[in-house]
Amino acid sequence: MPKFYETSIVNVFYAPKKLIIGELHVKNPQNHMKTFCILSAFALVGTCATTKYTTKIQNLKDSIYIVDSTLVVNYAHSITAEELSKTLHAFASNNFEGRKTGEEGQKLAAQFLTDYYIKEKIASPFRDSMYFQNIPETFFSNNIKASENVLAYIEGSEKPNELIIISAHLDHLGVDDSGDIYFGADDNGSGTSAVMEIAQAFQQAKNDGHGPKRSILFLHLTAEEIGTQGSLYYTQNPVFPLENTIANLNIDMIGRIDNIHKEDKNYIYLIGSDRLSKELHYLSEKVNNTYFNINLDYRFNAENDENRYYFRSDHYNFAAHGIPVIFYFNGEHADYHKTTDTPDKIDYQLLQNRTRLIFATAWQLANQPNKLVVDTKNQLLLN
Repeated sequence: MPKFYETSIVNVFYAPKKLIIGELHVKNPQNHMKTFCILSAFALVGTCATTKYTTKIQNLKDSIYIVDSTLVVNYAHSITAEELSKTLHAFASNNFEGRKTGEEGQKLAAQFLTDYYIKEKIASPFRDSMYFQNIPETFFSNNIKASENVLAYIEGSEKPNELIIISAHLDHLGVDDSGDIYFGADDNGSGTSAVMEIAQAFQQAKNDGHGPKRSILFLHLTAEEIGTQGSLYYTQNPVFPLENTIANLNIDMIGRIDNIHKEDKNYIYLIGSDRLSKELHYLSEKVNNTYFNINLDYRFNAENDENRYYFRSDHYNFAAHGIPVIFYFNGEHADYHKTTDTPDKIDYQLLQNRTRLIFATAWQLANQPNKLVVDTKNQLLLN
């Protein structure tokens, strides 16, 4: 706690959770020692309060136990750079014409995802072969045509009503006036392929008798590029009650590096992890420290971040409903929102490692004994 000293000029008063030292002109020098003692006493109280909060945080950290480490390592290794490359090259190809919301290319991309989940025998949440959540044209403005989110689902074996959502947007910018395609390999072919590989890993585990205890929804969102409209529609028309959704792990651009990290590419930006649930934040860190040691960079999580990334991708529509979120992001680069964002520029080893981190975090959330809680209900922080 900061302290300010000025000769015979001291003052102490309280604001909520904060000790503030300002100015008081001590008229009687004989009272100087008394004032100093009072200041010391207040400072001690403030120190005790800080220590108590620090203890709460430590207790929270100590309450998080990594589960199923052998299984996590085993199934995380099923996520490979080679498979990610194959999937991403197909998804960010000419065939889907930049995946502009409501256009033919985006609809073909949605069908590509559906075909993948059918092939992998990963179920639809609608209990049939329909993997689409259709969004009518009337939901959009500016003559955007009807579109669809794509959903796949693995039901939890013990606590099926508790849900983790792993999301990424499937749309991009389409074709420019010259006929050049915005391939969107990083934005967001990288996130899309990551969700697909994570789903495959969880399904393999289920096939081997190690299905998740909680349910997982793999959610491919449309219309992110026109204002996170696909996630807005989902949260207004949830397939599962929002109160049953314990966390959203949202992936948007994780296949490249930005200029800040040219000398050390073993990083990922995490945004939002501590905003609603410090348990989620420390769980995420513990998973990373246990398995991966990726540099978790929080600079864009600052509340005064001028980029406002926390508000700019699909996770925010979940956070607005009080659902804890983590937004995984590699930062902007020279090809961001350009036709040059192509699959050959993706670092697939980096994409593999980041995808494995998200998978392991989801596994912990899905399989740990306690349900993730928000700070306002966390007894370790409230006591």
